[in-house]
Amino acid sequence: MKFTKLNILLLTAAGFFAQGCTKDFLDVPAKEVVETEDSNEIYEPETFVNGIYGMFTDWNYAFAYLGITEILSDNADKGSAATDAGTDKDVLDALTYTATTASFASLWEHWYKSIGRASQAIEYTEEFGLTDETYKNRLIAEARFLRALNYFFLVRGWGDVPLQHVDLIERKPASEVYAFIQEDLQFAITNLPAKSAYPAKDLGRATKGAAQGLLAKVFLYQNKWQEAVDMAQAVLNSGEYSLEQDYATVWRVSTENGPESLFEFQGRGEELAHGIQQYSQTQGARGTSGWGWGFNIPSQNLLNAFNAEKDEVRKNATIIFAGETMYDGRKVSPLVENPMYNEKAYSSANAGAGDTDKNIRYLRLGEIYLILAEAANELGNADLAKQNLNIIRDRVDLPLVTTNDQTQLRQLIWKERRLELAFEHDRWFDLVRTRQAATAMQAAGKQFQDKQYLWPIPDKQLIQTPEMTQNPGW
Repeated sequence: MKFTKLNILLLTAAGFFAQGCTKDFLDVPAKEVVETEDSNEIYEPETFVNGIYGMFTDWNYAFAYLGITEILSDNADKGSAATDAGTDKDVLDALTYTATTASFASLWEHWYKSIGRASQAIEYTEEFGLTDETYKNRLIAEARFLRALNYFFLVRGWGDVPLQHVDLIERKPASEVYAFIQEDLQFAITNLPAKSAYPAKDLGRATKGAAQGLLAKVFLYQNKWQEAVDMAQAVLNSGEYSLEQDYATVWRVSTENGPESLFEFQGRGEELAHGIQQYSQTQGARGTSGWGWGFNIPSQNLLNAFNAEKDEVRKNATIIFAGETMYDGRKVSPLVENPMYNEKAYSSANAGAGDTDKNIRYLRLGEIYLILAEAANELGNADLAKQNLNIIRDRVDLPLVTTNDQTQLRQLIWKERRLELAFEHDRWFDLVRTRQAATAMQAAGKQFQDKQYLWPIPDKQLIQTPEMTQNPGW
């Protein structure tokens, strides 16, 4: 098997390396790159699709992902010990990162590998000779949903990026990337079953509702307000989803893949078939009687935001405080290294273990209500915006919003997204999308530069492919 030197080429060939989990559809033995001439074994298309899901269990989601989605933002500080840089989490926290910062290179490569797996799984499934068209199209739709999700990460971070199937060097305009994402998601919507139609063994696979919800979010990021409203309404009207009554339970094992969940990174696993590698461990309380490394800690700025809103429910569900007793009875020593930690990453049964037994909630109904509220407000429909915004506020016992002023409502919805979705890995993207980044980072004591509205193309990539252009200012 021959590889080119390009990071984004690594998985365009017929390769996959799936990490097994105890969920049936992820329970796939790890395999090296497979080609027809390498083995007489015939792999079922579903095995290749499962290999795409397996990418969510990678170490990158436990460390680099934290850095470039939360530690960059005003929600979080680096944490850990002052002397522990966390590879590059110190420069991400300080906004002094460069094109050589490792976390960007790790996820640039990882997301393109995931896309390569998806494209290869699509081609393999199309050519395998499955006679059940519904099943075949479902597998292709799963792969296309996952491909869209990975491109969504790339386009939000870097803007113009290569479309892997078109050209490996030329960066396509973000509008073309978004159009490709939309095509994948429309196919997924047409061919994926509803969540309730899957058997128990397939719980956690991409669904019609997940594709609709992700497409609503994709429309939101493009300011396609009516399309975002329509797609969010489709999710709400499906009857497949409902909010958890108690916000504090949304990240606990009892609600994994529950009624509020549209899509989760499946992490329930055991040694050697591990879940999301070290996601809880890297963010666990550090030091005396602690159980983790202490990275990605809530900032004072975020705590102030919760307090200003008198939002006790979400504050206490999001932040572990030194000295508190957790919901499961665990006592957090007052002597741990940092005053606060991320409760949404906490695993009661598996605190501190490298093989995390926790799902990461990627997309849930709470966000769909806020997408609908924001898009409706931009269309001038204050009543629809308030209705959906207040559903979210009512759950956490906050006063209902009454203003009809579009500008005021916009700010209130943006604030609600921060408090509702803190540590769900969207804050930096929201600050960039809404052009609040400069003001927000200044309030957090950080100096933001306009070039930081886009991430730098990793230096490793540009050394290998000098024809590829860099983002402005980097």
